[in-house]
Amino acid sequence: MTRRIVLLCLLTALLPAHAEPAVHECLIEPAQRLEIRSPVEALIDAVNVDRGSRVRKGDVLLQLNSDIEQAALAAARYRAVMKGAIRSAETRIAYSREKLRRLEEIQRRKFASAQERDDVLAELHLAEAELLEAQDDRELAVLEGRRLAEVVAQRSLRSPVDAVVTERLQNPGELAQTGDGASAILRLAKIDALHVEVVLPVAQYGSVQLGAVATVEPEYPQQGRYEAVVAIVDPVVDSASGTFRVRLNLPNPELGITAGVKCRLRFH
Repeated sequence: MTRRIVLLCLLTALLPAHAEPAVHECLIEPAQRLEIRSPVEALIDAVNVDRGSRVRKGDVLLQLNSDIEQAALAAARYRAVMKGAIRSAETRIAYSREKLRRLEEIQRRKFASAQERDDVLAELHLAEAELLEAQDDRELAVLEGRRLAEVVAQRSLRSPVDAVVTERLQNPGELAQTGDGASAILRLAKIDALHVEVVLPVAQYGSVQLGAVATVEPEYPQQGRYEAVVAIVDPVVDSASGTFRVRLNLPNPELGITAGVKCRLRFH
C-alpha cells in the first residue's frame, strides 16, 4: 500500500503543471504629450499656470501681447458703425432726385434742354454709386472686425485637452518665437487616459490580438492591479532584437495611476 502511494505521488509530480501567464516588464506613459507654442512672434503678457497645474480643455494657459491688434479691432468696429458717408450719399441722392423731378417739369414746358436733364441724371447715378461704395466699406469694416477679433483671440493660448502641466519654459516679459528651433512655452501631458507600452518576443506574435485584456501592476508608488486593453499591435517585427511592441489603453479618470512608472503585465 505504501509503495502504491509513493508511486502515485511520483506520477503526479511528473504531470505538467498548469502554466502561469508570463509576466512582462512594461512602462506606463501619458496618452498624449503636447508642446504649447506661439502662432506668432509676440511678448508674453501672462502665464496662468505652472508645473503641476491641472488644466481643463479650453482653459487659457497664457496671454500674448495684443495691444496693436486691439487698437486695429477698435478702429474696425468704429468704421463698421460709421454713418456719415452713407447719410451724405443718401442726401445727395434725395437732392438729385428732386432736382431731376423739377427739371423734367421744366423740360415739359420746353424751358430746359435734354443736356441739362442728362447732367442731373449723371449726378444722381454718381450719388447712388457713392452710397453703394459707403455700404461696401461698412460691410468690409464688419468683416475686418471679425478677422481682427479672431487674431486677438489667438493671443490667448488655450489648452486643447484635459491635462497636467509638466514644464513651464518661458515667463511673462519674454519673447515667444515661431519657426524652426523656436522653444515651446509649456509642455502638457494628458494623464486621465494612459498608454501601457510593452515589448514582447517574436514567439508571441499572433497570440496577442486587438481587444485582448491584460492585468497591469504598477511599481512603486502605486499599489494594486488594473485592467488594460490592447489597442495597437505593431505590424512589423524588429529583426535585430526579435521583438515587437504592443500598446494597451489604461483608463485613469481619477488620476490615481502615476504616468512614467514601470509596471508588470500579464495577459489573460
